[in-house]
Amino acid sequence: MNPTECMHIFSRVAELTSFTQAAQALGVPKASVSQAVQQLEAQLGTRLLHRTTRRVTLTQDGQVFYERCKDLLADLDEAYAMFQQGSSVQGLSGRVRLDMSTGLARHAVLPHLPELLREHPLLELELSSTERRVDLVREGFDCVLRAGAVVDDNLVARPLGAMRMVNCASPAYLLAYGTPLVLADLAQHRLVHYANTFGGKPDSFVFEDAGDTKNLPMAGSVTVNNADAYTGACLAGLGIIQVPWVGVRALVGGGALALLLPAHTAPAMPLNLLYPNRRHVAQRVRVVMDWLAGVMAAHLAEA
Repeated sequence: MNPTECMHIFSRVAELTSFTQAAQALGVPKASVSQAVQQLEAQLGTRLLHRTTRRVTLTQDGQVFYERCKDLLADLDEAYAMFQQGSSVQGLSGRVRLDMSTGLARHAVLPHLPELLREHPLLELELSSTERRVDLVREGFDCVLRAGAVVDDNLVARPLGAMRMVNCASPAYLLAYGTPLVLADLAQHRLVHYANTFGGKPDSFVFEDAGDTKNLPMAGSVTVNNADAYTGACLAGLGIIQVPWVGVRALVGGGALALLLPAHTAPAMPLNLLYPNRRHVAQRVRVVMDWLAGVMAAHLAEA
């Protein structure tokens, strides 16, 4: 097995902390994974991994070598890509794995994806659409589109803009409960609650007041954990929601939802493109990230 293959296999073991998961991710036998790591350790003259029955962890030398492997493998991708830049319409090739919310995927990215693939037909995109915060390194993601504050210092954040927030309710809900005209009216209304995990503190109605963000507790009968269900609950007349305008403008324009309390909306939600903190990023990943940035800039401008 050549050194490059061994480094690639070792990197996946380090990221997934498992020989079995690395073998599954790479589509090779577990024995080949073990052989590759043993070959590297023999060549380097040091132990790279601590192995137990439950998990695999990097040794101190293993951590140093893993960081160098990431750079070396990225450099190799870059070297190959140099000779593809002028290769007619075939463009870039290889896999890029990205993650974003279901709303951004459906409304912004997927409608424009055919344009990217026409320019680079050999690209293979794996697009995950979830509301949870994926682990970029452990799950092998090249980049993610993420709304909200950046909480991981190990990731590089590329700001793309901010999404204006609005308050919405369905005509059926307003017919049943009336239209709130001031904040005090919300005491008689219901909020659709959103939670990544159930059992926590219910959402409040969030609004800006003289530059400060404030929370107004509100009752609600329904708690959901994904964006589609959140909008669906509102459409069903189950309560008020607070969402980015770009995700509901078509529903508002068609009369399915109505805007409420425009002077009391939540602060704009920052949108960032996040990727692992590496010295080099493969050309195909850079191209996809630049394309995503352009798509999102146009999407946000429409708001």
